[in-house]
Amino acid sequence: MIDDKAFFKLVLDTTPDQVVVINSAGDIVYVNRSWQNFGEQNDCACCDMWEQQNYLTECEKAAQKGDSFGLKAFNGIKSVISGANGDFYLEYPCHSEDEKRWFMMRVVSFNHIDNAYYAISHQNITERKLAEEQVQKLAAIDGLTDIANRGFFDTFLEQEWNRCQRLSMPLSLAIIDIDDFKLLNDTYGHQQGDTCLKMVAKVLNEHTKRPSDLCARFGGEEFVLVYGNTNSDQALLVLNDILENLKQLNIENKHSLPSRTLTVSVGLTTITPSSDFTAAYLIKEADDLLYKAKDKGKDALCVSDLALV
Repeated sequence: MIDDKAFFKLVLDTTPDQVVVINSAGDIVYVNRSWQNFGEQNDCACCDMWEQQNYLTECEKAAQKGDSFGLKAFNGIKSVISGANGDFYLEYPCHSEDEKRWFMMRVVSFNHIDNAYYAISHQNITERKLAEEQVQKLAAIDGLTDIANRGFFDTFLEQEWNRCQRLSMPLSLAIIDIDDFKLLNDTYGHQQGDTCLKMVAKVLNEHTKRPSDLCARFGGEEFVLVYGNTNSDQALLVLNDILENLKQLNIENKHSLPSRTLTVSVGLTTITPSSDFTAAYLIKEADDLLYKAKDKGKDALCVSDLALV
């Protein structure tokens, strides 16, 4: 005949999920082997005294230290205990110094001998989260140059436009086009063309350091730079530095005269966003300036400061 208590303890100890059972006051009454192992592996000071701990108190302590997930866990567990919700789920990060980790907490209630208890399980969902991160990265990154793609740029610019409008800050945008790129491709081959795109992208990306900066591939041989809270003079300083760095690459292109090396044309514009304009207007202005630079004979930078208009 099966000893129910011993049998179900063995069952719970075989699951890789960390399981803790608490009473209505939040006191821990049971933890399984996976829970104990996790505590030992992560140097938890109280791993030998789980049944002397209050789970809700620990969540509350974490919340008071600014852990938003601790607060969510506390409120979620309380909602199940109060009967407001039948169960509760929470996905949360639990990164260590060595690796990224995520877990999903699930809270369900049950009754035993006229007493209410709450089983809290923590399932490791790191593999799924890493896969999701990779998908998100691939969705936002240009596969060739490893910088942001056009779709991500559109989203970023709209967000930065709204932020700068709210704070009355200038926003600068530059469109950069590699001169005579089609001829470069035809003469030196597409592999060399791809190499040039990667090298140019690397230089541009090195000049976007802040959260309000972005370097993206705009399409083909065109790139775009966004600089939030940056006036025209500041943006011009950055662009001049970029142009100097690109010249130092000394990439051969015999069609770019007279230098016979790779050159770019740039349209740079600055505006303080307002309800009178849109982000699309800023892009069009920079694009028009780019074509003015091309008309000047390429290897040129044309600038306008709409913030002063």
